[in-house]
Amino acid sequence: MTEGPQVDHRFKQAVELFNKGEWYEAHDVIEELWHETADPHRRSLQGVLQVAVAQLHLQRDNRRGATILFGEALGRLKRPGTPDLGLDIQGLCSCVEQRLRSLQQDEDPELCTVPVLRFVD
Repeated sequence: MTEGPQVDHRFKQAVELFNKGEWYEAHDVIEELWHETADPHRRSLQGVLQVAVAQLHLQRDNRRGATILFGEALGRLKRPGTPDLGLDIQGLCSCVEQRLRSLQQDEDPELCTVPVLRFVD
């Protein structure tokens, strides 16, 4: 996939599932794409995938797992040269940072904005 995964029809499906809060289903579709994608796009997909899995951990009351995965996702998504896949990665990272900070301060991350994937023009 030389143009990046965002040209694949499954990418839009993954974004829709992610934005509906269907974390497990979004994870499955993103993981399929991730397996078929090379760096640097692969790194972007993995970061988004980790956000979905962190959210799944929160649903299952696994705060430690969510904390770890939010941190790893930020490390990947904020790495210089990571493609944005046509998404507002900065906005996603801002939301994830708020949720991570909430977890680290032993507060309720559900009081923060839920992560969404927004397409940029």
